[in-house]
Amino acid sequence: MSQELGNKIDHTVLKADTTKEQVIKVCEEAKTYGFYSVCINPAWVKEAAKQLAGSEVDVCTVIGFPLGASTSAVKAFETKDAIENGATEVDMVINIGALKDGNDDLVKSDIAAVVEAAKGKALVKVIIETSLLTEEEKVRACELAVTAGTDYVKTSTGFSTGGATVEDIALMRKTVGPEIGVKASGGVRDQATAQAVVDAGATRIGASAGIAIVQGEQSDSDY
Repeated sequence: MSQELGNKIDHTVLKADTTKEQVIKVCEEAKTYGFYSVCINPAWVKEAAKQLAGSEVDVCTVIGFPLGASTSAVKAFETKDAIENGATEVDMVINIGALKDGNDDLVKSDIAAVVEAAKGKALVKVIIETSLLTEEEKVRACELAVTAGTDYVKTSTGFSTGGATVEDIALMRKTVGPEIGVKASGGVRDQATAQAVVDAGATRIGASAGIAIVQGEQSDSDY
């Protein structure tokens, strides 16, 4: 089992039909395999925090997910609510349309609203949804995220047209420099792919295939 990779995994269950039983299961798996966090939808944060109390596993949730089209005020409120319920990490989706419109001020202020809401209480990861962006847009999104004070940039929601690629991870790492985290998510289903994105610069991996990854198996999971 690859514990070095396991320590980088956000063990993820974000589908709409996720049940309480599944949330409890991923929490137990995260403790067993030493995953960094469990990543669940906001409605399950309180349950995950309860299940993970006393463990070293963090509680991660998603904000403005999966489209990023909520207003900044809603994203900030969602962040505060998640933290009150026990989240210690929040992965927020940028306003993708605003980025494509060239409205950098809106994109930056949108991220900054979440960063401010989480300040001193939770780590922030900014999902830029690479599969929908040009190379120039990926660079600009990363630069705006860093300027707005994020802790991490993240490739994907896992619910769009594509997930993490080695090329995107390398580009994001080059853009943000060595101090900001880079999270690969979407399509990381086996140990070889996980190692490849880490070698390219990823410091965290979002995956529902965490157990397969650490055990060197193949998963057919779509996140």
